[in-house]
Amino acid sequence: MGNFLLLIVLFVFLIVTIVILIIGGITKKKAYGKAVLYFWGGLVILYFASYALHLINAKKVLEKEDFYGQYTIDRNYFAGKQADWQYNNFRFEIRDNDSIYFYVTDGPKIIETYKGKISTLAPYKSARLVIKMEQPSHHILTTNPTIYRESWDFFMVFNSPKFSNMYFRKGKWKGID
Repeated sequence: MGNFLLLIVLFVFLIVTIVILIIGGITKKKAYGKAVLYFWGGLVILYFASYALHLINAKKVLEKEDFYGQYTIDRNYFAGKQADWQYNNFRFEIRDNDSIYFYVTDGPKIIETYKGKISTLAPYKSARLVIKMEQPSHHILTTNPTIYRESWDFFMVFNSPKFSNMYFRKGKWKGID
């Protein structure tokens, strides 16, 4: 329906353009030609501007390789003592051999490591992460994460039975000042 409507609008604009050019040719006034030029130039600029805005605002389409990397708690999402504590106590890494290592930490020191495997499902355009942990596992990893895509990035939310939603974003752990 949208493409058909676009063709009708372009056809009407083309007819109006031809009529204006004929009137300009009969009256020998250059203003009609300039008006047509400005009109079509404006349409082209508007088209490219809307296309650029679409590219900027489009959500990132994820592939399996996008999940590889290190993840830490996103302290900016819900800033405060609880987020700082989670940041210093939990992080994980997904490696390119499709393994996941979930770390329980005390700042830079790793206290315990939980291992598992990842895979992805692609029922939609963007891949979904599936985690299979070795047992026993950590309570944070009892369910697969919800992926929230942004224009250039994404973050994962794990629903922990003890801590509720935990927000992880790709990035290396750094000490808190």
